[in-house]
Amino acid sequence: MTGYEPAPTAPDRLGAVLAGVLERSHGAAATQMAGLIDEAARALGAGGSRLYLVDVQQRRLMPLPQPGLAADEREGIDIDGSLAGLAYRGQRVQQARDEAVAWFPMVDGVERVGVLRVAGPGLGPGLTAAGQALASLATLLVVSKSSHHDLLVQRQRVRPMTLQAELLWAFLPPRTIGTERATSAAALEPAYDIGGDAFDHCFIDGTLHLTLLDAMGHDFASGGMSAAGLAACRSTRRSGGSLSDIVTAIDRTLVRWIPDRLMTAVIAELDTENGDFVWVNCGHPPPLLIREGRVVPGALERTARLPLGFGFHGRESPAADRARLQPGDRVLVHSDGITEARSPDGDLFGELRLTDSVIRSTASGESAPEALRRLIQDVLVHHGHRLRDDATILLTEWHPAG
Repeated sequence: MTGYEPAPTAPDRLGAVLAGVLERSHGAAATQMAGLIDEAARALGAGGSRLYLVDVQQRRLMPLPQPGLAADEREGIDIDGSLAGLAYRGQRVQQARDEAVAWFPMVDGVERVGVLRVAGPGLGPGLTAAGQALASLATLLVVSKSSHHDLLVQRQRVRPMTLQAELLWAFLPPRTIGTERATSAAALEPAYDIGGDAFDHCFIDGTLHLTLLDAMGHDFASGGMSAAGLAACRSTRRSGGSLSDIVTAIDRTLVRWIPDRLMTAVIAELDTENGDFVWVNCGHPPPLLIREGRVVPGALERTARLPLGFGFHGRESPAADRARLQPGDRVLVHSDGITEARSPDGDLFGELRLTDSVIRSTASGESAPEALRRLIQDVLVHHGHRLRDDATILLTEWHPAG
């Protein structure tokens, strides 16, 4: 198929154009992706389109290569302070008042991938609906091809990654996952130079599994340690093991393959039907419970177990702690790199700033992924964008009403 033949009616035309993009995408290279979407937009009556992917730190929207892309456009768009960024942050279509341009969020499930820019003339309801459909299709194509087209990965980076960072990012799941009952969002910095922090989250038959690991050190061995920890966690979980079994498996793995190094961890599960939150804390800062716009002091503080790597958990499986969440509750798990981040003059970020940032985001009605993005930006600004330790956050929200 070399072009599009619009059908007589608008719905048929949209369907034919989308089907054409899908058919041609099977053999398309990443360099052709933006052009395919642009050709489809023009076939639907738009003046053209641009595809932008979010960078790994969620600070800029970077364009995919496309004929006619101006040099100043290649540097991307700042997420904070732009209409494109507003579409990304709020996951809503944004249209400029003084020009025929609209920005459509690109979302994979609940994971924000980027934005699609569609130019007029005449951005009426029909073209808006077509833009939303094109943004959804573009998202699916980008996600499906990212595993084997490096260009799509490269456009989400503004500088090279260290070896240990490349290792860990290869093991990590999407930053945000969710269903109608629960959402989990994660952030990890310094994104291009992470050492030993890692996270995992996934859904299993109505249960949301959560893991945050903090390996000792900030080198390649630390990255390998966290990768091994994630592998042990997933292998045990997928074999039907409990949280205590996962703790034991990680502990034994570290003792056998990476001895003389320690790791702290929080490994948890949320029953998305009834709000039961179950967790094991191995030497890690306690999770924080956020309810009705405030942090409930000590709600999830329990006696922490020993860190992983001693071999102690291989002899005695730790019991899990339990709490019952209320609809709308958020649970925040963080590594000590968040609260111990220091400004250039030595001022600690601290738990007070952490909770204040979360409360402000909650009060403004921001979604969990956006609240987390703003929180990690606050940490980076406080530290002058030069973190000495990994800073990782996992923010989970239980919203059973949808």
